[in-house]
Amino acid sequence: MSKKLYPAIAFFVLVLGSILYFLPIIGRVRTSSQQILSFDIRERGIDGTIPENKEATKALPTVCSPRRKWVFIKTHKTGSCTAGVITRRYAIYHNLTVLYPAVASGPNMLAWPFQPAEEDYVHTPDEQYDVILNHMRFNKTWLRSKLPADTAYFSIIRKPDGHLKTAMNYYNLPKLMKIKSKNPVQTFLQDPWKYKHLSEAHFDFCDITWDGTRNHQAFDLGYPTKAADDTEQARRYISELEADFTTMLLLEHLDESLVLLRRLMCWEVRDVLYDTTPKNSRSYAYKKYIPTAEELANLRRWKAVDYLLYDTFNASLWRKIAEQGPDFYDELRYFQEVNKRVSTYCNERQKDTPELTMASSKWNSEFQVDADVCKLLKAEVSPLMKYIRKDTPNGRKGYDILPPRTNMAAIIRGEPTFKYSIEQKTYHKSKAYLKRKKRAGI
Repeated sequence: MSKKLYPAIAFFVLVLGSILYFLPIIGRVRTSSQQILSFDIRERGIDGTIPENKEATKALPTVCSPRRKWVFIKTHKTGSCTAGVITRRYAIYHNLTVLYPAVASGPNMLAWPFQPAEEDYVHTPDEQYDVILNHMRFNKTWLRSKLPADTAYFSIIRKPDGHLKTAMNYYNLPKLMKIKSKNPVQTFLQDPWKYKHLSEAHFDFCDITWDGTRNHQAFDLGYPTKAADDTEQARRYISELEADFTTMLLLEHLDESLVLLRRLMCWEVRDVLYDTTPKNSRSYAYKKYIPTAEELANLRRWKAVDYLLYDTFNASLWRKIAEQGPDFYDELRYFQEVNKRVSTYCNERQKDTPELTMASSKWNSEFQVDADVCKLLKAEVSPLMKYIRKDTPNGRKGYDILPPRTNMAAIIRGEPTFKYSIEQKTYHKSKAYLKRKKRAGI
């Protein structure tokens, strides 16, 4: 057998293994979930409580139907993997039709930083979809052409100072900006404008400019890099986002965000549980660095749009929570207790550990947690995505979307950027590239 076939065989075994691993689990858990979700909610209010009198019945809607049409914009470096697992688990439990990438390899990138092309995703025979949950830039026009008008939109963002540090490390931005200090964040924040001509990266294949240090989160949500200094445009755009989005999860207030999401989407408590073990956590020298007041003031001016984005949705979060009434915090405490118990159980359980039963409450019916539930709770994004696309061929080989990190590495090396991995591989075999390597002595 040719050694060239080894990687392909290994990948096939990995995908098949993931599917075989999750297939029996999903079947059992989905059946259990359907039984749990079948209790009568016709007399329940929007927060899941049962009205005690006619006045309460008038004050609250009498029907609460789970929202099964939604878009989760998976932003970069925002802690989105936790929410990514929750959304994929929900889609699997409820057998929702997901619009997903046409290839199984790569980072499950639907499209970034461009609008998805027709050949970039798997089409259903009737072109009907329930949810979108992969990495992509928010594009309202395109999304509304694929999903109905009553679709719910949500995403996740984090404080801009924390986002800068993780982006600096992940994309190797100090090397792009030629900063050689041990604390590149500190060096950068002393004068961000000094590095503007270096921090901007141009993706030539789609003629889009992106800056990993400046308004990265707003960019993922559709705001153009070139308008970084246009305060009025930013205010208008973010005001539209606030109107378009059902809610925005905040990493620093994740539990509050998830309880609010559950209520607004009319989901079950078990739908928004998550493994408390950190995912994709990376260590680097300047991770715990706390910028000075002056440095933060510079960052607020530099990342003005991201700060406006965060401040707007931070205020929106607490306003919507206040509208829920005082029992929101009762549910929050209940959710945190249940999440801690379930997460601890799943991380410590042994083969002979009996299943955990969570009693019913005013916010949920009784449910059981066993080995199958734990495997799904602790799963990562990629295996769940492989299950979602289990019946789909791998599509056009090599046409997986290159993630921004790969194209950033190419820019740092002085190479062109590409949309698809096969284009980059073709370039790396070209005479021009080989000559360049020879001149550089690589």
